Amino acid sequence: MSISRIEWTDSTWNPVTGCSKISAGCLNCYAERMAKRLKAMGQPNYRNGFKVTCHDHVLDYPLRWRKPRKIFVNSMSDLFHEDIPDEYIVRIFEIMNKASWHNFQILTKRIERVAKISERLHWSPNIWLGATVENHECRDRITTLVSIPASVKFLSMEPLLSAVPNLSLDGLDWIIVGGESGPGSRPMSYEWVEDIRKQCEVDGIPFFFKQWGGVNKKTAGRLLNGRTHDGIPVSLVA
Repeated sequence: MSISRIEWTDSTWNPVTGCSKISAGCLNCYAERMAKRLKAMGQPNYRNGFKVTCHDHVLDYPLRWRKPRKIFVNSMSDLFHEDIPDEYIVRIFEIMNKASWHNFQILTKRIERVAKISERLHWSPNIWLGATVENHECRDRITTLVSIPASVKFLSMEPLLSAVPNLSLDGLDWIIVGGESGPGSRPMSYEWVEDIRKQCEVDGIPFFFKQWGGVNKKTAGRLLNGRTHDGIPVSLVA
C-alpha cells in the first residue's frame, strides 16, 4: 500500500508507471520528475524511468487491503495510455471489480480511448472516472466523459491554466481544481477558480480546491476565500 499525500484520495496503486505528454497540462509533469528521481535511487519499479511499464506483481494489492479506502489508480501514469494493451486494462478492471469495498479513482487525459474500449470494461459502482481539463481548449473531454457509464464522473482541473467559462456540469459528480506546483510552475488566477466554484455551487456539484500551487505549494496553501473546500461525492460503497 502507498499512503497518498494527495488531498482527495487515501492511497495510490500503480500497476502501470510511465507516460508521455499530450496536452498543455503535461509540461511540468510531477510524475515524470518523481520517476526520474526514483530511478536514480534504484527503485526497481522505475528501472525504465518514465517509459510506460506494466507491473504484474502489484495487480492484486487492492485485494490485500481489507480496510475500505479511496484509491487513486495510476498516479504515476495514465491507465488509458496508448502503450498499455487493452487486455492489461481489462485485468486491472477485474481487480477493481473484485475489490468492491474500495472506491477506485481513475484520472485520464485520454478519454477518447476510454470511450473506444468502454464496452469491454465492467463499470462496477466503486469505479470513479475522471478527465483532466486544464484549460478551455480541453473542455471537449467533458462531452466524452459523461457518455461513459461510470457511476461517478469527475473533472480534475489541475493544473488550471486558463479560465473555463460557461462550464457544462451536466452529468458530472465532482470537480477538483488546483494550481501547478514545482519548478517552472505557471500561475493560476483567483478569478478562474472562483468562477468554477460558483458554477459548482449553482449546480450543486461537490467542489474540491486542492492547492494554489507555485514553487512552494505548502506556503501558498489551499484556502479559497479564507476557507478550505473539500467537497467530495458520497461514497457508493461501504
